[in-house]
Amino acid sequence: MGSLLAQLPALIGVLIGTVGTIVATSLADRSRWRRTQTVRWDERRLDAYAEFARALKEVHATAGRLLPGRKGPPVDRERELANLVEADFRHTLAWENVLLLGDGPTVTAARAWRDAVWAIERLVRGVPTDAELTDLLHRANEARDHFYDAARDGLGVGGGSVAQATLLQSRLGDRDLPFTRDVHPG
Repeated sequence: MGSLLAQLPALIGVLIGTVGTIVATSLADRSRWRRTQTVRWDERRLDAYAEFARALKEVHATAGRLLPGRKGPPVDRERELANLVEADFRHTLAWENVLLLGDGPTVTAARAWRDAVWAIERLVRGVPTDAELTDLLHRANEARDHFYDAARDGLGVGGGSVAQATLLQSRLGDRDLPFTRDVHPG
């Protein structure tokens, strides 16, 4: 009995060491799993944002080719309207991923950009609007800037501003609408 009592501190030390190792390993594994999940969802969120931006930009570009006063070669209006319907469909699918995976500020900014592009699309389809075309274009460009800012913030992307609206607005100052090069996807 005395030898057991003499070995008790060593056994307690081994037991505490084992429990400590198990707890430390468990916490490290949990932390690694959380980091892996964060990276996984950030990658999916990035893909969703990029696909949404590409699809909405396609709608914007297609509508832009149909705007009155546009410079460039003539377009087949019926073909471009059909292209617009297809682009809207792709945009709708991409929008669902943004709703599913996006954070609140990015979804709000995406909605504002979508609504601004829809205003241009409605103008192209002949729906009357109170806004001037240049205002609609500038609003869409500003909304795009806000979307990219929100998406970059949500994903933790640094590097400063990527805003384009002010630059594009200065290009539209004379109302000649040379904007088609600015609304092509990319």
